[in-house]
Amino acid sequence: MELFSIKDLSFTYPDEAQKVLNSVNLTVSEGEFMVVCGPSGCGKTTLLRLLKRELSPHGKREGEIRYLGTLQEELDDRVSAGEIGFVMQNPENQVVTDKVWHELAFGLENLGLPNGEIRRRVGEMASFFGINRWFDRKTSELSGGQKQLLNLASVMVMQPRVLILDEPTSQLDPVGAAEFITTLHKLNRDLGLTILLVEHRLEEVFAIADKAVVMDRGRVLFNDTPRTVGGLLRDCPEKGRMLLGMPSAVRIFSGLNATGACPLTVKEGRLFLKAHASNQACRRIEDGELKPLGKELPAVQTKELWFRYERNLPDVLKGLYLTVEQGEIFAVLGENGSGKSTMLRAISGQNAAYRGKVELFGKKLQSYKGTELYRHNVAFLPQDPQSVFLKPTVKQDFQEICSAMGYEKQEAEGVVARLAEQLEISALLDRHPYDLSGGEQQRAALCKVLLLRPRLLLLDEPTKGIDAYAKNTLEQILKELQQQGITTIMVTHDVEFAASCADRCAMLFHGEIMDAERPREFFSTNTFYTTAASRISRTLYENTVTVEDVVELCSRNGGLQ
Repeated sequence: MELFSIKDLSFTYPDEAQKVLNSVNLTVSEGEFMVVCGPSGCGKTTLLRLLKRELSPHGKREGEIRYLGTLQEELDDRVSAGEIGFVMQNPENQVVTDKVWHELAFGLENLGLPNGEIRRRVGEMASFFGINRWFDRKTSELSGGQKQLLNLASVMVMQPRVLILDEPTSQLDPVGAAEFITTLHKLNRDLGLTILLVEHRLEEVFAIADKAVVMDRGRVLFNDTPRTVGGLLRDCPEKGRMLLGMPSAVRIFSGLNATGACPLTVKEGRLFLKAHASNQACRRIEDGELKPLGKELPAVQTKELWFRYERNLPDVLKGLYLTVEQGEIFAVLGENGSGKSTMLRAISGQNAAYRGKVELFGKKLQSYKGTELYRHNVAFLPQDPQSVFLKPTVKQDFQEICSAMGYEKQEAEGVVARLAEQLEISALLDRHPYDLSGGEQQRAALCKVLLLRPRLLLLDEPTKGIDAYAKNTLEQILKELQQQGITTIMVTHDVEFAASCADRCAMLFHGEIMDAERPREFFSTNTFYTTAASRISRTLYENTVTVEDVVELCSRNGGLQ
């Protein structure tokens, strides 16, 4: 049975000439698990929001959307609100009450259900999702992962017929993301729930989906089974860009120009390599010596740093020691709620530690007076990119920061044009920041931060919501900044990006930084906080952590047998 029928759907935002969606035709069948992927800004989020009438963006829409054969605009309000569930990318944007139990009951109360039924449904859903352990807590006290799980439970308690999710794992750590996807799989398998999911992290999702839809520039390029799509992408003119976002097993298969059935999972990728690749000539990649990283004084040095948000709350940072050299790209990983963002705010002076000290370029944090710290010294990109924007358009935001930094008009125009082109946001400058997709907001926010020309760049989840191609661009920018002597500290859940980009990686656990290692040593010895490429290849090779590493060693050993 067709649940959604989308015919010749086009959409254009106000004051925009280019269509975000261009003649999209798509059918979602009942009980189907469909994953939608593609570059940032290709129209994925717009498509999903148009399917949920209450969240439809403002603009010009052409074509039709039918739900169970009924035109969307003719749907009963109760059906539209209750049967079509939606989980947003940012968990903060969906939580509306102050208590966990009230958040679960809120939608049912709005439907006017009897108190007894509300209590029964809420109890059942809290038990299923394991929320009963923090049932009475304030929603403000929850970690990002807990909030996203609460959002999912709050939608599921309404007993929807279809669940639409817009990059729900973008702010979750690798373990939390895997658990979330497993929960979705269970809902689809055990309840027959129809799931329509937009996602950039495809490692866990791709293999469990019934259909994979690949979009680009507002159009649907492919709509088939994941295995078929994985094979088709090899011959696609845009494969260089499209393949970057595919699971590691698919990329290894393509990178080695293999034939036959395309592997999708870590297990299938490992079996494929064992059957067709050799390790007789070479088992590991040797890293060169680390090049000198700037001056003698570290860019950042923290000693015995302790921080808690309130006197009666537990410590988040517990005697944290951290040294980051000038010109280094340093990545910090860890579970949701481990204190990574807190650490960045402590380094940037936004959180005042009650014990210990922070030194930036050999100077105590407290010695930076007035606006000195943030003028050509430290720039901080927060996890929520919307908080960076203050003006009606992206361009006006950039102009304001250029004015504050004392740029000459011609210089400002040149710098903005160059950065906008690098980050592929030139066409977005006249748009309202809140009208951008999550990935577009992230790139625009990074552009604004880079206009500060800092010596130290602090990035909180910089790859959240952006596609693999944009991540490559971001890596190139960070490497260029490194050549200029700029230091970068980023906290991230994106293990693939950290493995490719960082000079050193460390884990924050129990309020402390564990020993920092170079990416190949760090990821090749981890079990969960590691890359899919490492999991696929570690029984064959010793320290391969990226797809490029695997392809290189396989080629050194004579290619596929």
